[in-house]
Amino acid sequence: MRIISRKMLREFGKQHADSDDALDNWYKAANKAKWANLIKVQKMYPTAEAVGNFTIFNFKGNTYRLIVDIIYSDETIFVKYILTHAEYDKDKWKDDPYF
Repeated sequence: MRIISRKMLREFGKQHADSDDALDNWYKAANKAKWANLIKVQKMYPTAEAVGNFTIFNFKGNTYRLIVDIIYSDETIFVKYILTHAEYDKDKWKDDPYF
C-alpha cells in the first residue's frame, strides 16, 4: 500500500512521543500490506473498524486514533487524522466532507 502522508505520522509522533513507535510500526506494516478489503485489514489489526468512509485504527490502548481513507483498488492509504482519544470523542473529524 502507498501511504500519503508519512509526514503527518512523524509530526504527530514528535508531539506525542509515546505514539511514535506504534505509528512507525503501523506505517511499516501497512506499507508492505496488500489489503483488498476491511476483513484483510482486520486480520492484521483486529480492532480496525470502518466508520463512514474512513478506517479507524486504535493505538496505545485507545489513547490515540489514526483515521485513514483506504482506496483498496489503488492500494493507497490517505492519512486523514491522528487524534488523541479526547479529540476523537469530540467528533469534529466527522465534519470532513468525505466522511
